[in-house]
Amino acid sequence: MIKTKTIWLTIGLAAATAIFVAGCDTLGMSRSHRASNLYAYLYSDQKEHIDTPTIPVLSLPLRVGVAFVPVDNPNGRNNYSYGEDLSFSESQKMDLMKQISGQFKQYAFVKSIELIPTAYLTSRGGFANLDQIRTMYGVDVMTLLSYDQVQFTDEGVLSLTYWTIVGAYVIPGEKNDTKTMMDAAVYDIASRKLLFRAPGFGSIKGSATPINLSEQLREDSKKGFEQAATNLVASLQVQLAEFKQEVTNSPTEYKIEYKPGYTGGSAFGGLETIFIGGLGACFLWIRRNRRS
Repeated sequence: MIKTKTIWLTIGLAAATAIFVAGCDTLGMSRSHRASNLYAYLYSDQKEHIDTPTIPVLSLPLRVGVAFVPVDNPNGRNNYSYGEDLSFSESQKMDLMKQISGQFKQYAFVKSIELIPTAYLTSRGGFANLDQIRTMYGVDVMTLLSYDQVQFTDEGVLSLTYWTIVGAYVIPGEKNDTKTMMDAAVYDIASRKLLFRAPGFGSIKGSATPINLSEQLREDSKKGFEQAATNLVASLQVQLAEFKQEVTNSPTEYKIEYKPGYTGGSAFGGLETIFIGGLGACFLWIRRNRRS
């Protein structure tokens, strides 16, 4: 009888030890991931995405829409309980969209900015959904925002791999790291042409203890999004200036039209002003030669 009790006690202790070890192992290898992916939104139904070269027609002044792509849902519908992210709130998203709209407003070729709630974008909606947004809001160009954040609390091989339209970013991580990437892709809706894009990165090195780990991870998540958003806005400012220069230097790749009543002239580098100025200089040169 005593021998039987000893056997069961040994088994019980072994089981308890196994559960404890498994629990510690699980706690030591937790990984938090939150994302909204642009590629899944635009090309989820395409096994291989190939851009068809088309010349975008930019009708000035442009009406620009700004929106976050929804969290990917395999059912193809918006479901806010699916992948709900409390670390990156709607108010934070709206603040970032306002900062981005400020970058566009400094250019004369932009007429208006529409901040579009994520609720109007359908999961995996693609360009068909963007056509609906275009009709609803009257926008010509869409700035689609997406993000990817991973928090590591283990010591394995750690990295954040984020697939974008131009390829994958692989960002290495360490224990208690919070890695964040945000991406802004600007599309001409009618031609399906990617005009330009701007990334922003955030990296927070944490030092939380097991006691306050959850609280610290939430704080690091918030800081990571704020850091990535700041870098994204700075990157967007550079890309906007480069895009303006590219349109000026590559007239065969972009077609410029003007909406009725628009009197802003050439918004991309003042080509008309340069041309008129050149004619004036030629006229003065001819006049002087005739007088001589």
